[in-house]
Amino acid sequence: MKKFLFILLIFVSFSSFSQTNPFTGTWSNENCKSCSKKYILIMNIAQSFGKVYGSAEVINSDPKLSTGSLEITGYIKEDKAYIKLKSENEISSNAILIVNEDQLQFDKRNGSDLIPKEVILEKLYE
Repeated sequence: MKKFLFILLIFVSFSSFSQTNPFTGTWSNENCKSCSKKYILIMNIAQSFGKVYGSAEVINSDPKLSTGSLEITGYIKEDKAYIKLKSENEISSNAILIVNEDQLQFDKRNGSDLIPKEVILEKLYE
């Protein structure tokens, strides 16, 4: 019985370690001190079992260049998230997300010009 409990405890500790969700949270570049303030990208991301879901928005001082709400879907492979951003207005783009401590690197691969090509985002909320 003691062996069983010990093995169960080890299994639980390994499974909780493997369930870390580094992409989960609210990310934005609005608090970045060295970034351009032409636009603000806000992303709310939830990560679960290798999948990524959420919403994003690009806010610009010119209303024509704002995207409105974008739906995020994607998957995680190793330490990167491959996402697709899509809106009701036919705006779409593909991007790669890379987490480094409390920063998220956003690299757009293709798609709408309204979505920034490369941005460093900081975590606002867990």
